[in-house]
Amino acid sequence: MSKVTLRKKIITKNRHSLVLDYYPPLKNPINGNPKRFEALKLYVFDSPADQWEREHNRETMILARTICSQRQLDVQNRKYGFLSDAMRNSGFIDFFKAEAHKKQKSNSDHWAMGLRYFIAFAGHDLKFPEVNDFLCEDFKNYLLSGPGISRWGRPIQRNSAVSYYAKFRAVLRIAYKKGYISQDLHALVKPISPKETHRERLTLEELQLLFETPSSSPLMKRASLFSGLTGLRFSDVQSLKWSEVRGKPGEYHLQFSQEKTESAEVLPISDQAVAFMGEQGEPDELVFLGLKYSKLRTFFMHCLRDAGIKKNITFHSFRHTFATIQLELGTDIYTVSKMLGHKAFKNTEIYAKIVDKTKRIAADRINLKTPDFIKEEMTTPVKFQFIVHRNKEYITNE
Repeated sequence: MSKVTLRKKIITKNRHSLVLDYYPPLKNPINGNPKRFEALKLYVFDSPADQWEREHNRETMILARTICSQRQLDVQNRKYGFLSDAMRNSGFIDFFKAEAHKKQKSNSDHWAMGLRYFIAFAGHDLKFPEVNDFLCEDFKNYLLSGPGISRWGRPIQRNSAVSYYAKFRAVLRIAYKKGYISQDLHALVKPISPKETHRERLTLEELQLLFETPSSSPLMKRASLFSGLTGLRFSDVQSLKWSEVRGKPGEYHLQFSQEKTESAEVLPISDQAVAFMGEQGEPDELVFLGLKYSKLRTFFMHCLRDAGIKKNITFHSFRHTFATIQLELGTDIYTVSKMLGHKAFKNTEIYAKIVDKTKRIAADRINLKTPDFIKEEMTTPVKFQFIVHRNKEYITNE
């Protein structure tokens, strides 16, 4: 491990500049070149002429020793971002843009909007040294205020703010790992807690009805029903290739990498799901070639109307449909979690809250044996009347 030493170097006007000496030399994280010295851009007077120069020397040496101690800690922790001025003073916005471009997979992705809202908040010229916990908390409050920067000017909902802030925190984590910032702000600043919402989905009967309804776009219909039978996200359905489909009748499975989590998955699928893929193509060809997210809204509007389904269904609703129907049919939640590719079990538990059929069955499981005379009393209809009194609500039997 390199040792950091504070040294002086003679300069003009009877002064010494202060430099840090790294020995053995450290490797620059940008170009790989060895670096032995770091100029602190500080100086002290050789022979202070007055009280001001003596005070200047004292304060400057305190600062230099503090920097030297911090650099030694950075070296011990292998954080070498300080070695590159270009890295340390580069633009955070450009870094955010680059990461958003790598992560953005489809038109439905929130990375682009997360970047737009951060630029609206911080501007285009934010440098890495300006990124701190205060700025992070300030951006959180900005999103929670519900700003509207779209062309319609509509305020964003809380769960949109949750998603945009999560993208920002992900960029902070990457920047810290790469040495652009010295503090782990991702761990320091807490995420925005989401608002619990109703997740729209189809029942098994509605899914069957949708299957039986003629459609003007067989491609989108097949892709949607395929998602309903496998639980795959749009990004995974859109990018699925024939080379990732393995097995034989009764033993088919997909071997692929999830676009969102980038994790390798092996997902068993039914023969019926394979049938929705259509005619097999070349290994490198997309299974659902030509599938575009931008055309789904119009498709669902007409398809749901023709099927007589009055729900606000999106492509992601088929993933919710898969999860809830599996739970209703008795599949244990651990298996459902694995099939959905969830890394955290808590992400699957939300589906258990909306399985109404399971709740209904559970509610009717406990029955007491009652004598006949009590049964007669229990079969008498009971009406409830709501009485509002002093801002409180009471229920009384009539």
